[in-house]
Amino acid sequence: MISRRDLLKMTGVVGVGSTALSGYAVAEAFDEHVTSYAFTPPNWTPGLKLRLAVLADLHVCDPWMSLDRLERIVEQTNSLHADAVLLLGDFVVGLRLGAYSGTIDNDAWARVLAKLKAPYGVHAILGNHDWWQSAEVQRLRQGPPPAAQALTAVGIPVYQNTAVRFEKDGRAFWIAGLGDQWAFRPTGDDRDEIVPARLANLPYTGVDDLPATMAAIKDDAPVILMVHEPDIFPEISKRVSLTLAGHTHGGQVRIFGYAPVVPSIYGPRYAYGHIVEDGRHLIVSGGLGCSSLPVRFGSPPEIVIADLGGSDGGEV
Repeated sequence: MISRRDLLKMTGVVGVGSTALSGYAVAEAFDEHVTSYAFTPPNWTPGLKLRLAVLADLHVCDPWMSLDRLERIVEQTNSLHADAVLLLGDFVVGLRLGAYSGTIDNDAWARVLAKLKAPYGVHAILGNHDWWQSAEVQRLRQGPPPAAQALTAVGIPVYQNTAVRFEKDGRAFWIAGLGDQWAFRPTGDDRDEIVPARLANLPYTGVDDLPATMAAIKDDAPVILMVHEPDIFPEISKRVSLTLAGHTHGGQVRIFGYAPVVPSIYGPRYAYGHIVEDGRHLIVSGGLGCSSLPVRFGSPPEIVIADLGGSDGGEV
């Protein structure tokens, strides 16, 4: 656990609101919990039971997401005995948060994540901060970014518009991963983050290719699709049983369940939780780390567990 001395230091750095409120918001940023969902998604094979552990938006840095804290998250995730672990991107910290923190070498955090264990593997996609970390990647407008290289080096596959088929108890399923939708900032923009209210007016360039991702799926087995930003969800067909996203941090600050600022062109529509539209299912994780100021209020960091095929009971 974080020490009282460090907590007081961080509260002083944040400097927002009253001392008590800002202290609570900083403390909440370190209070990980498990959020569980249990349901049978559409296009699901009868008898297939699948437990997925989802980690999103780690934003590794000192002291907010230290290697020690990451070790604890890995241990907690392993204790949940998931069939597969899905990592939804934004492994690295943003430059704006970097003003309040120290960076951690990519190889170091990747070695910790390599301790994740699941019988059907650990699977990753990248987020916008992973692409934005490298000025050279931004200048050349091509990858792979350092985070992808670090993950691949420790044996964690990084999906970019592709899919892999698995079988459990003789029943097949696909895990697919979409390339990031905000991979490249507008040319000439050297800021790490943009005010979310202006997002719809900025020409981000992605490396996402949804048609190519779906073309990689060669049969009618259920599809689990990993995306970083949930904004792609209206374009995803009913062929996909479940889409999993991160990026929003659940708004990071939620007041009576409402997030006033969400980094999405759809505002709060896809801010958080289990969302069903036109029979299509999306789970948006609140994530684990922080961007901008290292605070969370009403949106604590979470490990998501999705138990699929064993219940029709919805969220538990």
